Amino acid sequence: MQFGVMQRGVFEWGDDMSAHFAELMEQARVLDRLGYDSITTGSHFSTFPHREFMQVPYLCRVMAEAPNVRLNAGIVLLSLHNPLEVAENFAAMDVMSGGRVIFGCALGYRDVEYKGFGVRKGEGVARFEENLEAIKRLWTEEKVSMKGSHFELDEAVVSLPLVQTPHPPIWIGANADNAVRRAARLGDCWYLNPHQNLPTLSRQMDLYRAELDKLGRPFPAELPIRREVFCAPSHDQAIEIAAPYIKAQYDLYKTWGQDKAMAKGDQDITMDYEDLARDRFIVGDPDEVAEEMLRYHQVLGANHIIMSVQGVGMPQAQVLDTFQLMAEEVFPKVRRAL
Repeated sequence: MQFGVMQRGVFEWGDDMSAHFAELMEQARVLDRLGYDSITTGSHFSTFPHREFMQVPYLCRVMAEAPNVRLNAGIVLLSLHNPLEVAENFAAMDVMSGGRVIFGCALGYRDVEYKGFGVRKGEGVARFEENLEAIKRLWTEEKVSMKGSHFELDEAVVSLPLVQTPHPPIWIGANADNAVRRAARLGDCWYLNPHQNLPTLSRQMDLYRAELDKLGRPFPAELPIRREVFCAPSHDQAIEIAAPYIKAQYDLYKTWGQDKAMAKGDQDITMDYEDLARDRFIVGDPDEVAEEMLRYHQVLGANHIIMSVQGVGMPQAQVLDTFQLMAEEVFPKVRRAL
């Protein structure tokens, strides 16, 4: 089992972002010292009324602050970008980090981002697939000639050779059933999302396994999942601290339209915290958190848990305290059980 942290890095519009950046770098150093396996950051554009650091430059700084952790781009909004630029950026990051980069990608769902990049929503799937094909070829072939709907590669060559072979792991994020099948077809693994509840993910895991079998592909050795996680010495303390911040984050997701991208039958993210948390969040004392992590492993096969810990506005001391408690008490319990 591997354990990572999603450094969500979403802040209020009027906050001091230099101060928050210093806090995030302190978190990265602490995670590295405590032996965490990975650090993840997402990618959103035009995030008003919140602030957020851009993914690629952010990960490039983290790779220096935390030299022992893997660096997960979770996720690149691949439908919006040019494949040659993405392939070049992540090849450089792979070399600069000594082969610690994970390439997470998905369609994206926010209208403001699609419009800002001049992409029509109906083109998202086709652009995603051809962009990913081009990136894989650029990473594995000497020269690439390929004409896509919005680009043309004419004997194109990535400027730096990759450290990881044949390329960085490709984790495909997916919410809807068709996207889960697409992850089985195109990715090294499905990157299970943080928003769906466990019954929905269990149903979709059956679809994922069936699609892998249909394609003659093996179940991945690494299966990552992202969850909201918070740990405190007691159950009541964990809920009291974390619930307001997690609920605020999900209220933000609602304004971004996240619910519209989720699987049918599990799209309501406006519930009270207690109902929203059931089979969706991992919040409690060390025994409870360890038990829930083991449940996700047993039910789904997940073996790399990416933990979203810092809700919008959560004080730095509380974030660092839960990092420490997880490393000292939760991870050993999970690993002994496995």
